[in-house]
Order: sequence, then structure tokens, then C-alpha cells
Amino acid sequence: MKKITKEIVVDTIPIRDKDTYKNKMGRILCVGGNHEKGGAIIMSGLAALYSGAGLVTVATDPVNRTSLHTHAPEIMFVNMYETENLIQAVKDKDVIVIGPGLGLSEVSQTILETILKSATNEQYLIIDADAITLLGEGKVKRETNAHCIFTPHLGEWQRLTGLDKNKLTVDSNQQAQKDLQSTVVLKGSPTQVYIDSDVFENTTGNPSQATGGMGDTLTGILAGFIGQIPNVKKAILSAVFIHSYIADQLAETHYVTLPTQVIRELPKVMRTFADAKY
Repeated sequence: MKKITKEIVVDTIPIRDKDTYKNKMGRILCVGGNHEKGGAIIMSGLAALYSGAGLVTVATDPVNRTSLHTHAPEIMFVNMYETENLIQAVKDKDVIVIGPGLGLSEVSQTILETILKSATNEQYLIIDADAITLLGEGKVKRETNAHCIFTPHLGEWQRLTGLDKNKLTVDSNQQAQKDLQSTVVLKGSPTQVYIDSDVFENTTGNPSQATGGMGDTLTGILAGFIGQIPNVKKAILSAVFIHSYIADQLAETHYVTLPTQVIRELPKVMRTFADAKY
């Protein structure tokens, strides 16, 4: 098993071209956040924004709109219950996140089906949280042309694959990943990334991260990095590393690391990695 190291991140995060502009920095759509769990998709959208994505849209329950714009007026809003508007929002995006705070209702199922069917083979679809559960329980069929990236924790991974928790091995996980024909970011201690025919193990992370919203934040960083960095494999590995690297730094002085703290540190830490090239 290969290791995700600091050197990969230094090699991956670019110095921006002087003539770049927002449309070249990644167009991201984050979908989720019902009336009870709006914070999940707001954190995902914030993480995409703070990790450098040029244009971020959050499709969520209208009850979350004011909170979203209070946290980040830079993020655009779409009502996720308006199907035609949701389909339109998908069309010009580079990366789509689906699942954080989505819920498991019939309406949630319809939203997931809409995203799966609307996404194209030129887009990356990050499937997280409730979206994984809906697929794992067979309530929604995975019919999509997009390049899929699953980001489950162990419980979600078991529901998605049917693997026995006592028989979770690198080999069984890798076979399941091949069957899914997707990339898998298996969150845990440590997080493992199953991509192409390779398996990587993260070298950062600590118990202070055991806080709600930490995974939602990771999905946003993944989306932001994939939207900006042409080498998608390195983008994924770097996002996984830097998410926990920041938490490690915070844990030196904090007993608990909040996802919003990780998000706020992203631009500064990314600048440090970019400058380390020189």
C-alpha cells in the first residue's frame, strides 16, 4: 500500500497563472441539506469555496438560503426541489457533490435520481453520506455517465457493498471498488484511497476530527481540488492529505477540531504548499 505524503501535495498545488479567471478554477455544484441538516451542505460548499473553486453553487432546501449567504455571499443558491432548475444547474459544472444532509425521503430519492441522470461523462460526481445510503439500500439505481467518487465511512461502505464488517480487507475493498468502477475514499483511521489499480493510505489525521461535518468538509475540498487541478488522481490524494494535515496542526492546541476551523485555514495552508515548490 502506498502512502499519501506531503511531497505529493507540494507537487500538486499549483501557483496560479497571472491571467487565470474564475471559470478556469472549477465550477462546483453541491446538492443536499434538507430542512433539518442544512449545515452539512453549507460546510461542503464553504470547503469548495475556501479550497479555491472559482464558482460554487449550493442546491438545497430554501430554508437554508439565508444561513448559506450569511456564511458566504460568494456562493450561489438553487432550490433543490425545483427539478428543472436543478437540471439546469448541473449542465455547466465540472464537479458535483451529492449527499451531505440530503435525507432519505422519497423527495431525496428523486433529487438523487435527477443528479445521476443529468450528470455527463465529462463531469465528476462525488457521492457522499445519504446518497450512499440510498444507493446501498437499493432505493435508487446507480445509473449515471459521470465519473463517480464515493466517500463512505465504514458503515456506509458496508451498506453500499454488502461486505461483512469482519471481512473488510484491502483486497476485498479493492475488488468492491473495481466492481463499482469508481474511485473510493474510505474514511477512517487512517483514510484509504482506492483509485485506478492503486491503494493509498493517508499519513495525516487524529482523534480531534471526530466531529459532525468533518466528512462534509472533505467532500467540498475534493470538489474544489478536482475543479482546479488537471491531474485528478493527485487532486484527490492532496485533498485527503491537506484536510487532515490542517486538523493535525490545529490539534496541537485544540482538544476538538471543528470542520469550520479546517475550512478557514485552507487558503493559508494551500499557499504554504504552493510556495514550497521554490
